[in-house]
Amino acid sequence: MAFKAKSAAETKTAELASALIRIADREGAPTTIGVDELRRASPRLTPLAIGQLFRRHREDLEAALAERGYTLVDYADQGPGRGMEFEIAAA
Repeated sequence: MAFKAKSAAETKTAELASALIRIADREGAPTTIGVDELRRASPRLTPLAIGQLFRRHREDLEAALAERGYTLVDYADQGPGRGMEFEIAAA
C-alpha cells in the first residue's frame, strides 16, 4: 500500500485524540477534560483548533477513542474565554 501523506488537520486530529486518550488513561474514566488540560498535554492545540477539529473531525476522534476503549459522552463549548470540556467514559 502506498504512503499517503496526512493533512495538517488529520495530524492535529490525531494529536487531539492522543491527548484525550493520555489524559483519560491517567485520570481514569469517566472523566471530564478541559481545554487547560489539553493545552498542557499538547501546547500546539489552541482552543480555536480544538473546537474546529471537534466540529469537522468528530467521527475520527470518536473512532480513535473507541479503539482504546473510551467513548465521547459529551462536548461542551461555552464560547471564547468561557471554556470547553470533553466528557469521556469507558466503553
